[in-house]
Amino acid sequence: MPWLKNARQDQGKRPTATHVITLGVGGGPSWYEEGELAGIGTAIVVGGHTYLVDVGDRVPEQYKRANPNRHDAYAEFSTLAGVFLTHLHSDHIIDYFKLFNYGWWVGLSQVSEPVVVRGPGRRETVTRPHDPTQAPEPFNPENPMPGTVDLTESVFAAYATDINDRQRDNGFPELRALLDVQDIVIPGATVEWESMKTMPTMDPFTVHEDDRVKVTAIAVNHFPIYPAFAYRFDTDDGSIVISGDTGPSPNLITLAKGADVLLHEVIDNAWIDTVYKDREGVAQHLREAHTSTSLLGGIAEEAGVNTLVLHHLVPANPPLERFLTARNGFSGNFHIAADLDVIPLRRP
Repeated sequence: MPWLKNARQDQGKRPTATHVITLGVGGGPSWYEEGELAGIGTAIVVGGHTYLVDVGDRVPEQYKRANPNRHDAYAEFSTLAGVFLTHLHSDHIIDYFKLFNYGWWVGLSQVSEPVVVRGPGRRETVTRPHDPTQAPEPFNPENPMPGTVDLTESVFAAYATDINDRQRDNGFPELRALLDVQDIVIPGATVEWESMKTMPTMDPFTVHEDDRVKVTAIAVNHFPIYPAFAYRFDTDDGSIVISGDTGPSPNLITLAKGADVLLHEVIDNAWIDTVYKDREGVAQHLREAHTSTSLLGGIAEEAGVNTLVLHHLVPANPPLERFLTARNGFSGNFHIAADLDVIPLRRP
């Protein structure tokens, strides 16, 4: 599509208004070859400040590549304003600590205010086993289902040697003080929600607001993990919605109503049937907790969005033509994202 650019080839030619950069579009806990696809991560750039959604494999490196300040070693990460985690599966957080620890060296210490970090909170119940007759004992039984604050504190503690060396010997500012980390509390949620396959209908609720952006969230269907969030970013230039991982979800449609851009995950069911024909537990999860190509066009049309962008591609390997049927039933702009695509809110 000629109205899209790529951040790697088009440095300096990016929109000055609010835009999206698809840092990585590969879905699932998979390694893609170096030089191919990165894991899932999306940047929303508003008023020169960057808000990230998820930090999958190599996303910090992609953030560095896409950053217009990448040749200034002390400015690259200075415009990072927020990180929003959709859920705590490894493919969405595997490079979470790297973002801050490596960013510490290249401008994070220059942020004008602490980076807002928001994500799922601690869960009270352990995931129900697919086969109760073969259920293993919970790992880390003292806190088997930690939240975003738990994740942050534990990973920072694990790297205490490095952090103390940098702060005490190299004179770095306190790393943890550069972040404002909070778990998201869902209004009205009860412990029973933790085992539901379909989230109760709800209104979007605000998880962050500053003078550039208002961020609202809603719980979507990514059973058995709970909670899983979709996010909406409303700016003076328009609105962007990121689905996170989800099966078909009425809540997602509610959140995305009238949005300028909807970035939605997608999975190819034919691929599931081929690759996981002998692993029913995995296959069942993939069918129920993700959204197939045959349903996406109708979801985007019902939401009334202007542009549908597919990312978190499963599988992310060619041929990507497998995802073209996702536009069926959708009357707006359609795009299958690649790493480092730059997407303006509106076509010029």
